[in-house]
Amino acid sequence: MEGPCALLCVLSHLIMVFVVRVKTTELYIPPLVTKHYIYGDVNHKVNVYVKMLTDSPFLVCMDIDMAYEETIDPKFLWIGPDGNVLEGHSNVNITETGKLMLKSFDKSMSGSYSCTLFYKRIKDDVSQEKELYKGYKFAVLAYLDPDYTFQINVRYMAKPCNEKANERFVVTFLKTINQVIASLNCHLEDTYHKCHVIKAPKHSMQNQLFVAFKVDPFFGRWNKECSSKPYGCQKETSTRLEMAKKFIVEFFRMQTRVLQEEFVNVPEINYVEHSLDIIHVDSCRPGFGKNEVTHHDCPGCCVVCDPGTYSSFNNIHCEVCKDIKITDHGATEC
Repeated sequence: MEGPCALLCVLSHLIMVFVVRVKTTELYIPPLVTKHYIYGDVNHKVNVYVKMLTDSPFLVCMDIDMAYEETIDPKFLWIGPDGNVLEGHSNVNITETGKLMLKSFDKSMSGSYSCTLFYKRIKDDVSQEKELYKGYKFAVLAYLDPDYTFQINVRYMAKPCNEKANERFVVTFLKTINQVIASLNCHLEDTYHKCHVIKAPKHSMQNQLFVAFKVDPFFGRWNKECSSKPYGCQKETSTRLEMAKKFIVEFFRMQTRVLQEEFVNVPEINYVEHSLDIIHVDSCRPGFGKNEVTHHDCPGCCVVCDPGTYSSFNNIHCEVCKDIKITDHGATEC
């Protein structure tokens, strides 16, 4: 089997023999935030990260040193990001000892929470009371686990870079990969290819096609199918992507075997064995972004964008908005 269409025939052959066996895989979903206490600090604002739509840990209106001392006649006043007193709000739980829990935390609840502790100090003369107070601030920020996809990089030996046969091959190749993952409702996105001349050690000059693409687990339907769900289809996304990765790896393994076993003369355009490279690529939802310098206490988290910044679809970082003044957390456009 020879000629310009040789490898295209290989791709067609692989599609015929590639049988998709979809298996249902139960993935472990981490539990909600474990209840614990976060104490205030009189010297600086304490950052607290709360996963979207879960309850916050208890914020303690007291520093760790005071917590182990006797406190006389304590009273607590919690103020929210809007400057209003939190007592009596339906989405908060304030205990008699001044601990605050924010319920079903949403990105719109992100901001600066402050508490003032009023208490008394009595010395040797019990009739001599001194009223004191301490203030504590907490920056409470919503976060999400990052979404992710796979970027696939692969190389093919090619015809001279100016020949149109290379372009025709890439079109057919990408269609073939889409067929491989079509049963999962996945699709390729951000496709890229370019022909380069390579001088490999102990080899003459070679023409090679560098091809790259990402896998979209929802074929552009994420906003329609997942935006209203609490965790945005994280389990389904992971299942589809892992299965797509498995199918693609198997496709290239089969391609190597077919070329070795069924072709006397290897086609001029052929897969460079072991060139397959699969990279895990994170992304954040609109209104969230990564910043491991600012949010080093929540590494890898997609944290709600601060006022003055925004992120749109599939961005990984929040960007400064210079066109308009953004006053809220979690802006999705500028």
